[in-house]
Amino acid sequence: MGMYTQEFKLYCKEQLGLSDHSLRAYDQDLRAFTGFTELNSVTLPPDKSDIVRYHAHLREECGASPATIRRRMVTLKSYFRWLEEQDPSSNSPFRGLRMDLKVPRTLPRPVDRPTLSQLFRASRQIVDPGVGERTTSEQEFTSQQITGLVCRLLVVTGMRIGEAMRLNVADVSGAATRIRVRGKGNRERTVYVTNDRLQLEFRTYWDWRYRTVGSTECLFINSVGERLSPAAFRKRLRTVSKNILVEPHLTPHRFRHSAATLLIEEGVDIRLVQRLLGHASIATTELYTKVSDNSLVSALEKADTLAQIDSQS
Repeated sequence: MGMYTQEFKLYCKEQLGLSDHSLRAYDQDLRAFTGFTELNSVTLPPDKSDIVRYHAHLREECGASPATIRRRMVTLKSYFRWLEEQDPSSNSPFRGLRMDLKVPRTLPRPVDRPTLSQLFRASRQIVDPGVGERTTSEQEFTSQQITGLVCRLLVVTGMRIGEAMRLNVADVSGAATRIRVRGKGNRERTVYVTNDRLQLEFRTYWDWRYRTVGSTECLFINSVGERLSPAAFRKRLRTVSKNILVEPHLTPHRFRHSAATLLIEEGVDIRLVQRLLGHASIATTELYTKVSDNSLVSALEKADTLAQIDSQS
């Protein structure tokens, strides 16, 4: 199996356009199955019974979640389908094999408005809220300021953290009001910065990066001036969460959930939200309407109009 994995990963990157995050997940999945075959002396190529045993191993011995099991089996299925295309004499062990890979769908968990407000107050601003002037020298932006700016951009635009960290200076246009985003499968979309204060902050930072390094360099940087990575940003969020006593700690993807939920709660058409987030299927976006229903129930319980009527009887 190992002799083909590098070619397969190259195919996934160049032909399927998978992101670096997805490629790492595929690599992890293939390594996990290879480890299973070696530990259990599985004769290669595996047959259907080996796949069934591996499925049971993930579920019963590893205690893997349904989502992890599904991802690992889907990766293997894709790999063996690709292998058949490379070598017509090979047969995928998944042919004719029926397995239930459904994953219970859980509702997204956006960050609530009070927590977002607390987070934004705790992060240092790039411009003074009162006079709209810089609070830092033209030569330097602190890690706290960049972290706060990215947080607010994620909440407004719904970008994935990988998408945001891949941005270059040239991806921003329209006086820093439009951002060209490359999403899953290399699909491009445009997101917009519409809040006046955020526009000013983003334009201030973007202008500094443009004048300092030009248009071809990365947009968001770490403390040594290199591209800020998703992992490093997640670590920053864990630190911020600890400082403002938020548990469980904040994650970038919850900001994406917040972007969708806040827009739907404000009455934005779901098709527009789908376009903003870059969802291939409207069904994915519809999950956020259920989250908004929870907000509706809370509002109705708080209003309790019947109780008000009964009190007047």
